Amino acid sequence: MTALLQYERLEASGLWRAAPGEQRREVIVSLGDASLTITDMQDRALTHWSLAALERANPGETPAIYHPDGDPGETLELSADATEMLEAIERLHRVIERRRPKPGRLRLILTLSAAAVIAALAFLWMPGALLRHTVSVIPDVKRTEIGEALLSRITRVSGQPCSDRYAQPALEAMSQRLLGNREALVVLPGGVQETAHLPGGTILMNRALVEDFEDADVPAGYVIAEALRADRRDPLETLLQSAGFWSSLRLLTRGELTPETLDAQAERILTAPSADIPDAELVAAFTKAKLRTTPYAFARDVSGESVLGLIEADPYPDGSDSAVLSDSNWIRLQTICGG
Repeated sequence: MTALLQYERLEASGLWRAAPGEQRREVIVSLGDASLTITDMQDRALTHWSLAALERANPGETPAIYHPDGDPGETLELSADATEMLEAIERLHRVIERRRPKPGRLRLILTLSAAAVIAALAFLWMPGALLRHTVSVIPDVKRTEIGEALLSRITRVSGQPCSDRYAQPALEAMSQRLLGNREALVVLPGGVQETAHLPGGTILMNRALVEDFEDADVPAGYVIAEALRADRRDPLETLLQSAGFWSSLRLLTRGELTPETLDAQAERILTAPSADIPDAELVAAFTKAKLRTTPYAFARDVSGESVLGLIEADPYPDGSDSAVLSDSNWIRLQTICGG
C-alpha cells in the first residue's frame, strides 16, 4: 500500500477481546501493509486482521471499535488518544474500498450497454417493421381514398381528367382488356410525363399516349409496364417510405395522412422518373396480356437500339389474336381530351 508508507511502522495500544463474554486484554496494534497485527504486552502475536476485511462497529464514535468482517464477536477498541492509528486505518480502508471491485457499477454499465444496444436495434428496426405492418393492414378502401386524395392534388397541376362521354366507354374497355377489374385508367391533359400509378390501383396516362400514336398497342404497352411497376412495389409502401416513420404511425393509428404528406407525394409522382423494368419481366407481362412488345419498344426509342431485347423477344411478332380495342373504340379514345 505505497500510498501509506509513512504508516508502515505505526503502533498503538488498544483493548482486544477474542470472543463475546471474554475479558478484554490490553494489546499492541501494529499497522502493516495490508493487515493489523495484534500482540500481547510480551510481543507475542495473538491474531492478524486483514485491512480489506476490517469493519468499524461504531463509525464516528469513540472509542473506535473494530472487528473482522463477519465476526462481530472479536473486537478491537482504540481510544481517541490513538489519533494517528485511527487516521491511518481509515485512510487505508478508503484506499482499499476504492480499489475493491464494484459489482453494482459493472452491472449498471452492462445494463446501460444492453439498453443502448436494444434502443439502437429498435431505432433501426422499428421504422421498417412499422412500415411493413402498416402496408399489410391498410384495407383497399383506404388505399383508394388515398389515391383519390393524391389525384385531386395532381389535377391542380395537370388539369382535370379527360372524360369525353363518347370516348369514356373506350377507355373503360381498354382498362378491362388490360387490367381486368383491378385498376382504373385515367387520362390527364398534362402533368405526368407518360404514366404513373396511385395507391388503390389507378393508373394515370398522359394524353399524348392516345393522341400521338397510330397503334393502340402503344398506350396499352405503357399501361402494362406501369401496372408491372405497381406490382413490383406497393405504391402505398413507396409513399410511406418517402414520408417517414411518423406518417406510417399516423396512418396506422388515425387512418389518415397529413395534407403536407399528400402534397409532397403528389409532387414526387409528377417529377420522379419511371423505374426501369428488366426486359424479361416486361416480355412475360406482355405475353400474359397477349400484347406485342414491338410497338411499345419503338415508342420508347424510334431507333430501336436501346430496346432491341424487347423487339427480338416480341411474343406476338405477327400480331395477337386479341386486339386491345376495336378500330372504332380506338378512334373514340383518341378524342377523349377533345382532340
